Amino acid sequence: MATEYTCHYCKTTSIDPGRSCPACGGPIDVAAVVTRAGWEELPAIADMAHIQFGRSRVQIEGELVPVADFALHDDEEIWFNHHVLLWKDPQVHLERMSMSGGVKRVFAGIPLILCRAKGPGHIALSFDHSGEIVAVPLQQNQSIITLEHHFLGASSTIVYDYQQSPVWFRTRNGDETETHYPMGRYIDEFTAKDGHGLLLLHAKGNVFRRELAAGEEVLVKGAALLYVDGGMAFSLHLEGVVNRGARLFGPNFSRFAWVRLQGPGRIAIQSVHGQHEVTSNNVVASANGTTNRNWT
Repeated sequence: MATEYTCHYCKTTSIDPGRSCPACGGPIDVAAVVTRAGWEELPAIADMAHIQFGRSRVQIEGELVPVADFALHDDEEIWFNHHVLLWKDPQVHLERMSMSGGVKRVFAGIPLILCRAKGPGHIALSFDHSGEIVAVPLQQNQSIITLEHHFLGASSTIVYDYQQSPVWFRTRNGDETETHYPMGRYIDEFTAKDGHGLLLLHAKGNVFRRELAAGEEVLVKGAALLYVDGGMAFSLHLEGVVNRGARLFGPNFSRFAWVRLQGPGRIAIQSVHGQHEVTSNNVVASANGTTNRNWT
């Protein structure tokens, strides 16, 4: 008798899935690991696990530096950044995708060249550093927001846009003014337009997730964000720290930037990320909704 299974991670229902979810690659019958703060570790996709999209599929190969090996059906397509191409079958057709806002993309430091691959045949994508591949299935009109430099590849039903980060603040030292972007200057948005689609991201380190209820809030480091559901509210939270006995806002003062996220929606963070620390307290402007707190 066929067994119906609903994935704990992506909520997709399938029949007799085997050892992993065919929509996101999430392993089956793995005990959840949840921290006291409510973050659940997202298990890495197992070596050689298959993920289905349309009539095509992708196989995740390796663990330390994983590879996404796509088996494309006739005339089905994926698209990706040009620098993640590892190898392809000769019959797989490659072409450059036209992108709007090319000049803005150059100044923003966003990769300008995106490629489209059309089947039939195999094509493999991989970053050149360690981490985990995270598969995010999207239903029609569903979108997620990611930080730059995590996009690996997507099915042709996924469309892409980018926007300036809504989380920023500006400091002034003497006559010099500097604008800081804890999440990076730009963020990427991916939306499933023509039916459901598959998005692959590359995370640094381990991945943790949680779902926020309506009105629930959490503070995270901007550089730790991997993705959030589209439509979630972003705001900036600044915290200043000074050693006891030191003059407030003096040389020993440090300011740390956090991103406040408000539900409902999903959040995924990565364990390897940079820090955003500013040694000046002279904040002269910031994004709407910014909160500020100092500690001694």
